Amino acid sequence: QVQLVESGGGLVQAGGSLRLSCAASGRTFSTYAMAWFRQAPGKEREFVATISWRGRTTYYADSVKGRFTISRDNAKNTVHLQMESLKPEDTAVYYCARSNLTAATTSEGRYAYWGQGIQVTVSS
Repeated sequence: QVQLVESGGGLVQAGGSLRLSCAASGRTFSTYAMAWFRQAPGKEREFVATISWRGRTTYYADSVKGRFTISRDNAKNTVHLQMESLKPEDTAVYYCARSNLTAATTSEGRYAYWGQGIQVTVSS
């Protein structure tokens, strides 16, 4: 059974930074791509960032490109999302997800396992 647990969320002022972490259970963590998605109030869940199984390939949503960085540590079964220059529109519940593919993908349907989500609130 795969379990994903997010941490590091909270309240931050606009322009500030946060680092989200996702701890994954299971020995096959390093075999699959990982991603972060987010869902703002009243909106559908949207893709934020993805990283391939070895960490060599990453993709970002246009709205976060240049501000967010996804990384992974396969030895520790963790994936991180470093968020800089945060804006009020980044406010959302952020979800960690594990793909069934090795390649990074932005397609939500390719992610079979999801964390419970963690709140990030950016005040203006």
